[in-house]
Amino acid sequence: MSFNILISDPLSEEGIYPLRQADNVNIVMDTGLTNEQLEERIHEFDALLVRSQTQVTRSLISKATNLKIIGRAGVGVDNIDLDAATEYGIIVVNAPNGNTNSAAEHTMAMLMALSRNIPQAYHALKNQKWDRKKYVGVELKNKTLGIVGLGRIGVEVAARAKGQRMNVVAYDPFLTEEKAEKLGIGYGTFEEVIKQADFITVHTPLLKETRHMINADAFSIMKNGVQIINCARGGIIDEDALYDAILSGKVAGAALDVFEKEPFMDHKLLELPEVVATPHLGASTIEAQESVAIDVSHDVISFLNEDMVKNPVNLPSLPKEALAKIEPYFDLAEKLGAFLIDLTNEVAEEVSISYSGELYDMDVSPLTRNLVKGILKRHLGSHVNDVNALYLAERNGIAINENKTSVLKGFTNLISVEIKTKTKQRTVAGTLLNGFGPRIVKVDNYRVDVTPKGHMVVIQHIDQPGVIGRMGSMLAKHDVNIATMQVDRSDIGGNAMMMLTIDKHLEQDALEELQNLEEIKEVVAIDL
Repeated sequence: MSFNILISDPLSEEGIYPLRQADNVNIVMDTGLTNEQLEERIHEFDALLVRSQTQVTRSLISKATNLKIIGRAGVGVDNIDLDAATEYGIIVVNAPNGNTNSAAEHTMAMLMALSRNIPQAYHALKNQKWDRKKYVGVELKNKTLGIVGLGRIGVEVAARAKGQRMNVVAYDPFLTEEKAEKLGIGYGTFEEVIKQADFITVHTPLLKETRHMINADAFSIMKNGVQIINCARGGIIDEDALYDAILSGKVAGAALDVFEKEPFMDHKLLELPEVVATPHLGASTIEAQESVAIDVSHDVISFLNEDMVKNPVNLPSLPKEALAKIEPYFDLAEKLGAFLIDLTNEVAEEVSISYSGELYDMDVSPLTRNLVKGILKRHLGSHVNDVNALYLAERNGIAINENKTSVLKGFTNLISVEIKTKTKQRTVAGTLLNGFGPRIVKVDNYRVDVTPKGHMVVIQHIDQPGVIGRMGSMLAKHDVNIATMQVDRSDIGGNAMMMLTIDKHLEQDALEELQNLEEIKEVVAIDL
């Protein structure tokens, strides 16, 4: 069988070499098509390769009657309507590993430029100023590099830093003692790492938990004269706090490739001579651009010939009948995972999922992927999807157990989830009520009936008179309105659980004030 492949964005010949080598494909490279022209022609093709220029919209996908796969030569898929692709049974692949080496090398280039004042000295020399004393730098040898986030790029940076005879210590929620020992590096909590580092480089995704994680409080516990590198994501570092820390002398210098708002042209940080900056060049190498195209080309050929891909980013299509039965549970499964990981506030080591009632006769594998996705997004971010969730769980040492039973357990359908961490074991159960949607019906051993959405607070407390009133008054003081309340207890005067839905996120000061009430054992704020 012969396949037609359209390449609608510029890709190098080296990048599409795997396509050229295949003997059963016809390649059409046309990078000048308008949206209208593309919609007119898309029905002719079995595969579409793009970068960021082509917008793969629902309208385009609806006209792609023969399209089987879309390849994105890069990491992000913002220009592709994933929901539409999934709905029409089209697999989408990308190249998450292609820029790892380039990003790691750019980090090291920024580290060295920062330590030796290379851009500043070059700029002075261009302005006919020969000032060797002003630009005295520091050696990397025997300095401590703190790495925040030890994914693919962080690991590569660690290896390179060791080659410079630096001491490396890292923080990552999935980093274990065994993995650190294998890499030959130290490890610790976020606070421990940034306290001892001479240089700090960040390599985390941008999440709710990582936004501004390098802030004024973080700077306050760092060494005097620390130097900061960010080639990961804008927003991980609070840029205003960094500016103040440099002015005060706490931070000796910063090397930045990414920024909260890009293009980054007129921020006061660029006025400081201690700052080295580049315009988001981490993946901008000839090799990286070729590498991502090669990876995607291999996946496209493999899928067309063998139905196999390495880097899928959307849910593989199910038979329509099976999808119609299971799809209503997708949101419930993901919300249960997200709820439970927020409740534990620790990295999962083992996840056990039980499906009962009418779910017994269904293919629940998509629900397990969705549930695990909800768990992993807390620490790994939006690149976790329905397809790679189980792979990422395995890669991070999380055991996933799944079982089914036809026993109703009081509900026509029930999903029960247990998470084990190093120090905790927590459970949640949810159901789908006909006409009412998803519900959380059990947390640990306490019965509740709560819609898993919006802002929530879970409070464990002693069952005593006045607790609810004091808690309500305290929330009112912080202008927090309670939408719903569920309370259950183990026995009179014993342990109890209160579950609230509120109208806005519970800020840290309000949470800490609640935690200080004598009868309250634990307060957890959850945002779904």
